[in-house]
Amino acid sequence: MKKFFALTMAMVMAAMVFTGCSTTTDNAEATENTDTAVSEDVPVIGISQYGQHASLDNCREGFLLGLEESGLVEGVDYVIDYQNAGFDDNIAQQIAQNFSAKNVALMCGIATNSATACYAAAEDKNIPVIFTAISDPVEAKLDSGNITGTSDKLPVEEQMKLIREIQPDAKTIGILYTTSEPNSVSAVREYEEKASQYGFTIEALGVTQQAEVLQAADTLIAKDIDCMTNLTDNNVVGVLPSILEKTNDANIPVYGSEIEQVKIGCVASAGIEYVALGKQTGAMAAKILKGEATAEEMPYETVSSFETYVNPSALAEMGLEVPASIAETAIDVTVTE
Repeated sequence: MKKFFALTMAMVMAAMVFTGCSTTTDNAEATENTDTAVSEDVPVIGISQYGQHASLDNCREGFLLGLEESGLVEGVDYVIDYQNAGFDDNIAQQIAQNFSAKNVALMCGIATNSATACYAAAEDKNIPVIFTAISDPVEAKLDSGNITGTSDKLPVEEQMKLIREIQPDAKTIGILYTTSEPNSVSAVREYEEKASQYGFTIEALGVTQQAEVLQAADTLIAKDIDCMTNLTDNNVVGVLPSILEKTNDANIPVYGSEIEQVKIGCVASAGIEYVALGKQTGAMAAKILKGEATAEEMPYETVSSFETYVNPSALAEMGLEVPASIAETAIDVTVTE
């Protein structure tokens, strides 16, 4: 029986390593690179990604491209230790503490919860931290100290203009958000402050964890809303396909916050492109590794440009279409692959 148990545990651990999905900091084999293959003198970049969905994956892809385009060579100038927290705050903290114990050269936090954990773990050792995919670094208290990065602040007014163009008679916009995520709280506040300028009222419903999102979606759908707009809220985005199943059945259009959300079924979005955001972050990290600047010397950067993305098929299912006013400049996500 003991042999069977040991064999079973070995198989489980092997499966976790094979998937490359680390859920604890003890899973050293789950990193993208191990320090056994390179010199101990090569700086280690610890990447902590809060969870796995297309937007955050694109940030990581762009971050690595940004390092490469800045002239750095993986395995020569740096090695990556990539960990994924699976949307678990405790694991995000464990990952950050593990990076600190390894005394990595730089920590990169993808999304607020991971960045906050990295900053807390790095502070005593003065390890530089760089973040990406954080809508409001000030609200998250990540705007001072040995930390910098890029903000994906939502173009809230542009999104409301887009909704008004597509649904001229809409009155109420529904929003799901996590009450403990500073980015989401800040975005909801901005929506509420500016909604009246565009003839909208906001029906916002908060959750405390991802397990509550789908039930909250049912509650929001039952209210008198004309559409929903999605934030970059990781708990919500993580179950967006399931939300879209519910809203499609209720014939309620959902507007995304970036291209990947529109690709999977949101009708449209005024949003940024996350690979480009990651590249910008990687270029900043390269300056730190090259000794050209410190994190403290570089203010965080906010992406101001955005694109309009549309999904004509999703719009048609809702009895809507791409207005002539945006047709020429909007990007059709069904033909961008």
